[in-house]
Amino acid sequence: MKRSRSASVVVWVILALAVGFALVPILWGISTALKDNSVAEAYPPTWWPEQPTLMNFARIFTGTNFGRYMLNSAVVSVAAILLTLAVSLHAGYAAARWRFRGKQPLMFFILSMGMIPGICVLVPIYLLVSRLGLYDTYVGLVLVYAAWQIPTAVWVMRGFLDALPRELEEAAYVDGCTRIAAFYRIVLPLTQPGIAAVAILVFIYVWNDFLIAYALTISDNMRLIQSGLYLYVTQSGIQWASLMAAAVAALVPPVVAFILLQSRFIQGLTRGAVK
Repeated sequence: MKRSRSASVVVWVILALAVGFALVPILWGISTALKDNSVAEAYPPTWWPEQPTLMNFARIFTGTNFGRYMLNSAVVSVAAILLTLAVSLHAGYAAARWRFRGKQPLMFFILSMGMIPGICVLVPIYLLVSRLGLYDTYVGLVLVYAAWQIPTAVWVMRGFLDALPRELEEAAYVDGCTRIAAFYRIVLPLTQPGIAAVAILVFIYVWNDFLIAYALTISDNMRLIQSGLYLYVTQSGIQWASLMAAAVAALVPPVVAFILLQSRFIQGLTRGAVK
């Protein structure tokens, strides 16, 4: 009994430290976003401003192109999610239900493609997108992001579809459904947790990515949110108050999306991890 209580205390202490380690930088960013520039750059720093202000948030949305950056990220994220799901759902279903020669080596090859660091293939991707005339366009960004996330999405959907009983499809076949009709009418509605998991993974990746967004865009109207944050780092210094206000604003959409879909996200990942 004493050992179990001691173990519980240790676990709670570790969890508290982990939560503090994650939350303190976020709270400090919020505090900085509510400070005036002079207060944000003062030394020694103060944890909470005596006169909190929302001028930094008003400034980034009215005096800069920050709203456009958020819109660009939202458009690219949604389009990348739809394209990734369109491919991974069908590919995952084929991998889960069909047997064909070379299936396991092919699946391993697909998974290995998602393990390649982005910096290793950034130059070839840049050259390919440029020669196709897709540089600094929504289409180029969506295609690259979707291609990057499809390997992981295929494995998640395959594991989730493996967990679905085949008897449901067999019953649909008896009722006269073709394989395609059974997939869209029976299987697809049951894959909502898996779809939510893939959607969240793709959204967070696209929203938080800097490398591809910075390399494949050049005009100010095409910048995504993370490359837009970099503009607050200037040669004359870092605009800390504005930067933190922009960072806090950029943090809201993924947090809201995860809160709304967290139950289905966890369910989809755990089911997809069974196989």
